[in-house]
Amino acid sequence: MSADKNDAETAVKTPKKTPLHDVHEDLGANLVDFAGYLMPLRYASETAEHQAVRTGAGLFDLSHMGEIFLAGPGAGAALDFALVGNLSPMKVGKARYTMICGQDGGVLDDLIVYRLADETWMVVANAANAAVVRDALTERVSGFDATVDDRSDAYALIALQGPRSQKILEGFTDAPLADLKYYAILAGRVAGVDALVARTGYTGEDGFELFVDAADAVPLWNALAAVDGVVPAGLSARDTLRLEAGMPLYGNELTAETTPFEAGLGRVVKLDKAVDFVGKAALAAQAQTPPGRRLVGLVARGRRAPRKGYRVVASGGTPCGIVTSGAPSPTLGTPIAMAYLDSGAAETGLAVDVRGRQEPVDVVDLPFYKRS
Repeated sequence: MSADKNDAETAVKTPKKTPLHDVHEDLGANLVDFAGYLMPLRYASETAEHQAVRTGAGLFDLSHMGEIFLAGPGAGAALDFALVGNLSPMKVGKARYTMICGQDGGVLDDLIVYRLADETWMVVANAANAAVVRDALTERVSGFDATVDDRSDAYALIALQGPRSQKILEGFTDAPLADLKYYAILAGRVAGVDALVARTGYTGEDGFELFVDAADAVPLWNALAAVDGVVPAGLSARDTLRLEAGMPLYGNELTAETTPFEAGLGRVVKLDKAVDFVGKAALAAQAQTPPGRRLVGLVARGRRAPRKGYRVVASGGTPCGIVTSGAPSPTLGTPIAMAYLDSGAAETGLAVDVRGRQEPVDVVDLPFYKRS
C-alpha cells in the first residue's frame, strides 16, 4: 500500500473536531467518536447534566449537525417534492419537523426545516446523514429554480436548554425572545455575535438553538457557560433527555428500513399536498394498511435497563419485538425504553430478555415525560 493511500485512509477515519473541541478538552470532557466527530459524552456526571436541563439550564455543543441551505424562487416547491412535509406554505421565521424518505417510504433522515426568508430555507440534518441529505436534495431539486449549499462546516450550533434558558439568554440579547414561539427562528445578536436563534431542541424542555459562525462559537459558549447554574452537558444526557421525551433517534427508532407510519409519525407525511413527492406512492399504500409493527414505550418493573437490540418477549418467551433505545430515567427513577412491537403482540404480560433474564415491563404511552 502506498504512503499516499495510507494517509488518505487515515484521514477518512480521523474524527473531525468541532469549533469547541479545545473548550471540551479544557473542561475535562470524555470525548468519543460520534457520527465522525469528536464529541463530549459527558463532562462529569451525566445524571447531574440531565437534571440541570430538567431544573435549570444545560449547554450543548451540536456543531456536528448539518446545515444545508436551499435558495431561489423554486426552493419551496423543491422541498415539497423532496420531503414528505408541506413546506412551501410556511411563513418566514417558522420551523417544521419533517423527513426525507426513499422511494420505498423508508426514512433517510428526520429533519428540521427553517424558512429564513422568502426564498431561503435551512435544512438541519443529523450529522451521520448530512452527506446523504445533501446529495439527495441536490438530485431532487435539479428540476427546480433552486440551489443547494451545504454550509455545515461554516456553522457552529450551541443549544441552551431548560426552564431557565429564556431568562439566561435575555441577559445576552435584545431579541424579543418572549415573542418567539416554539418552532420559530429569528436573527439577532447574542453575546456580541450574529446568530440565528431558534426555539427548538431535543430535550423535552423549553430552550434555544443558536446557529453562529464557527469562529464565534468559543466566545458565545464561554459567555453562556459563565452564568451561574449553566451546566455543560454531553451526549449521554442528551440521549436520556430525548428518550424521556419520546423523541426518536435516527439509527435507533428511525432507519432506512423504517417508515414514518411504523414510528407513529405518520402525521408528518402530507399525502394531501398536490406535489407527487418522492416516496408518495409507497407511503400512500402504507397509510391504508396497518403497519406490521408499532413503536411503544416500556417501563421496567425492576432495576435492569432494557438496551438497544434486546428482545421483547411475550409470556412463554416468544419474541414479539425489539428494543430500540433504553436507559435508566434520571427523572422518573426507573428504567425506560422504546421498542417496536409486532402488530399482533399483546401489550400485557411482556418482558425484555436482559442477558438471559426475562425482566417484566409495562407498555405505556409516549412520551414518558412532559414538562409542565
